[in-house]
Order: sequence, then C-alpha cells, then structure tokens
Amino acid sequence: MDVAVTPAAEKFIRRLLRLGGAAGSGFRLQVKAGGCSGLSAEFSVEAVPLAGDAVVEVSGIKLFLPAESRLLLDGVTIDFKETAMETGFVFHDPKLNGCGSCSTGGTTAAPPGHGKG
Repeated sequence: MDVAVTPAAEKFIRRLLRLGGAAGSGFRLQVKAGGCSGLSAEFSVEAVPLAGDAVVEVSGIKLFLPAESRLLLDGVTIDFKETAMETGFVFHDPKLNGCGSCSTGGTTAAPPGHGKG
C-alpha cells in the first residue's frame, strides 16, 4: 500500500497517540467516499486494530486501516492544516481532480469537536 504522511500530519497523529493511547497504540483512520474532492474521515486512537483492520506503518506510526480505507488511501498523501478557516486532515489524491470549487485541491476532515471553517 502506498500512502504518505506529511510532517504536519505526522506531528498531529503523534500528539494524539501521546495523549490518548498506551504504548503500542495505533491511529485508526476510517476514510469514506464523500466531500467535495472525494474523501471524508473519522479517526481514533486504539490499543489494538479492530476486526478487519490492517496495520500499515508509515513514518513509524501504526495506522489501523479498514478495507475501504486502504482502497481509498492508496497513492494518497495525508496532510494536516490548522488555519483560522479550517482545521483537519487534507487528503491529496493525484488520481482526483476535484470539482474546482475547493481552494485546497484536497478534502479536509476535521478533528472531533472542530468545524471545517
């Protein structure tokens, strides 16, 4: 599986793992089709992968990915943006052109309790 994580996304994920998980915990990322450019996401820190999750290690981080997420994230770069207008993950997929009305060229998935702007 080919998925990349930018330094900004890595920093955010590591912070969540430090705050919410025990040693060896992983970051569960469930990605679904939807949103302007094609992806939306839900995430959590989990001690172990759930049934059906694959463990994919990226930059020393254990990602717990359900089957649909693995398919949707193949070839995608996961970024994290925190601005006055938006906070959350941004997925850059070179296979998608987007609808043209998004300024980021990617899809933003906000952290729990945060809006998109």
